Amino acid sequence: MLNDPCICIAVRKASRRLTARYDEALAPVGINLAQFSLLRNIRRHGPVSLTRLGELTELDRSTLGRNVRVLERMNLCAPAVADDKREAAVALSEDGRRVLAAAEPLWAATQTELRARIGSVGAAQLEALLGAL
Repeated sequence: MLNDPCICIAVRKASRRLTARYDEALAPVGINLAQFSLLRNIRRHGPVSLTRLGELTELDRSTLGRNVRVLERMNLCAPAVADDKREAAVALSEDGRRVLAAAEPLWAATQTELRARIGSVGAAQLEALLGAL
C-alpha cells in the first residue's frame, strides 16, 4: 500500500497539464481556463449572486471574490442587481460576451483535440472515474 502511486498526486499532475493546455489555447483572447469557466457560469446563470456562483463553481467565497474582481478589472463582468438585495451579484459585460464568444471555439478545439487523443471510450471512462471521486 505504501508503495502504491498516490492517486491525488497523479490527478493533480494531470490537472496541471490539462489546465496548461487550455490556458495556452485561450491565451490569444487574454484569459485563462479559470476565467473562461467563470465567464461561462456567469453567462449561464447571470445575473448571479456571488454565493450562488460559488456553489456552482465549488469555489470558496474569498477565492471567488478575488477572481471576480480580476474579471471586473478586465471589464469582462460588472456588478449586477441580485434577486436578494442583500447579496452581491455579477453579470457579463459586452466585452465579456465578446471575449467569451472568441474563446469558445478555442476551448472547443482543445476539447476535440484531447478527446481525439484519448478516444471517446477513454473520455467516457475518464469522466466516470473522476465523477466517482
